[in-house]
Amino acid sequence: MYSDDATMRQILSATGDTWAVVGLSDNPERAAYRVAEKLRRIGKRVVPVHPRAESVHGEQGYASLADIPFPVDVVDVFVNSDLAGGIADQAVAIGAKAVWFQLDVIDEAAYDRTRKAGLLMVMDRSPGREISRLGVG
Repeated sequence: MYSDDATMRQILSATGDTWAVVGLSDNPERAAYRVAEKLRRIGKRVVPVHPRAESVHGEQGYASLADIPFPVDVVDVFVNSDLAGGIADQAVAIGAKAVWFQLDVIDEAAYDRTRKAGLLMVMDRSPGREISRLGVG
């Protein structure tokens, strides 16, 4: 219901190449790290957003979306569902085109707000899995 193939394909292939990955750290054991690698393999610029502002995959990290000094196309959210709505609101505020909530990240009110603001939105899916399944890249 919150993740149709057409929207996922559009975000992955036609929405833009700069992805801010909220919750991305330099820990290769974390799912965010592996998804970021896959996004990079299909040509996406992956910008880490984490309170420690760590550089990951050679890209400067930022403590928040508001700290990123250039346009972001997609905000990929790897945080707990309780925090995800605030991140979606920040994505709207910075002018992102789309928000992607990872597996098990669910906030229906945030989904509705984000869509009403005109952004594409996917919830409870992994772009890493969808890249392969949809044959994107």
